[in-house]
Amino acid sequence: MNLKANIAKIAGKSSYWFLHNVLKGGTSFPGKLAMKIDPNVLNALAKDYEIIIVTGTNGKTMTTALIVAALKQKYGDVLTNSSGSNMQQGIVTAFLAHQNSQAKRKIAVLEVDEANVKMVTELVHPSYYVLTNIFRDQMDRYGEIYTTYDKITAGIRLAPQATIIANGDASIFSSVDLPNPKVFYGFNLDKSQQSQDFKAPVNTDGVLCPQCNQVIHFHERIYANLGNFFCPNCGYQRPKLKYSVTQILNQTPDKLEFLMGQKDYTINIGGTYNIYNALAAYAVAREFDLSDEEIAQSFAANKRVFGRQELINYADKKINLILVKNPVGLDEVLHMLNTESEAYSLVTLLNANHADGIDTSWIWDGQFEDLQQDQIKKVIVGGERYQDMHFRLEVAGFDPNNMVTTANNDEVMTEVAKVPTKKVYILSTYTALLSLRKTMAEKKIIKGGM
Repeated sequence: MNLKANIAKIAGKSSYWFLHNVLKGGTSFPGKLAMKIDPNVLNALAKDYEIIIVTGTNGKTMTTALIVAALKQKYGDVLTNSSGSNMQQGIVTAFLAHQNSQAKRKIAVLEVDEANVKMVTELVHPSYYVLTNIFRDQMDRYGEIYTTYDKITAGIRLAPQATIIANGDASIFSSVDLPNPKVFYGFNLDKSQQSQDFKAPVNTDGVLCPQCNQVIHFHERIYANLGNFFCPNCGYQRPKLKYSVTQILNQTPDKLEFLMGQKDYTINIGGTYNIYNALAAYAVAREFDLSDEEIAQSFAANKRVFGRQELINYADKKINLILVKNPVGLDEVLHMLNTESEAYSLVTLLNANHADGIDTSWIWDGQFEDLQQDQIKKVIVGGERYQDMHFRLEVAGFDPNNMVTTANNDEVMTEVAKVPTKKVYILSTYTALLSLRKTMAEKKIIKGGM
């Protein structure tokens, strides 16, 4: 490590220590400071690490957490950016924060924002890229899904030796001819359906064949544009899967049980989308020579992470805090809520800052109409764009007389304490979630930071 990098490392580590021991927070400033001193400091910090980059629209944080939990079973300490700060400065901070250990292998599992894959790859030497999915998300920032994938492949092309572990059920991930070794994972729930031939519902995103631009068909569709796809026009089809989920055994908002290979797996979280995240982590773990038993143990013990069905106890309520940021992710959360067997109250928080995407029209693509409204005993609407969300729910059929609407987080929490149900689900965009957690920390409901 050269002098410039050493100075950057010392300054970054010192600022991290001060922020976390004195101010109790800070996930990106230490990295920003270190990069200002040496823009290439990540290259020095990441030297000698096996780098796994996890990217895609939805599921990056949970997939990263599950991979880390699994690899720790066999290799001990694993470096990761667990705060979810997934741009360059946040990744640099993760290396600065990491304490040197006696791990059996020096492994770093990095959640990386789709638009930052190229910049990060220029500074490290990835061994693996894990690709979760690509859906429309923050159109003002990412553009169409093909533009997003171009950003990702621009990074992958810089590391042709790295293995790609990709969701084979997403037609876009096998559409580009890359020289990298490839491993695909996906769902094979019902082999008797392989002769079926049907299209996705109207307005499903990303269902044009990447080769000939005709509408792709499915033998089996899991959700959105994910499934066993094929093009009847040109013959393009899902690649051969190395790892697959073969049966979903049970689904509730609190637990998922499913079969991969010949073994049952359990994760203590809801949503079909999280089975995909677990499958991606399983694929990585198997590539790192973990046994099915080691993987199953890590999944069963995995803790919920920041904003991803994070459980919070407050005023005798069980709060489930869930990040939502695009139509597909929102719909999958709404589908998960319909697996709830008890009455609950619903809180929706909508912001439209840069980190959320400034265009809120995506809430109209979410199928709030599909919710089983008789189970929802109270609705609270908040966030800076509370009026937009209030109107969206009213159009979906919710009774405005049973809705409390406020932009004030203190009032939101006061109203949460008064709801008639034990369970409360809070669906929130990113900056609204950060703001609410800050209010919760000030009220001593949770600890500060992430």
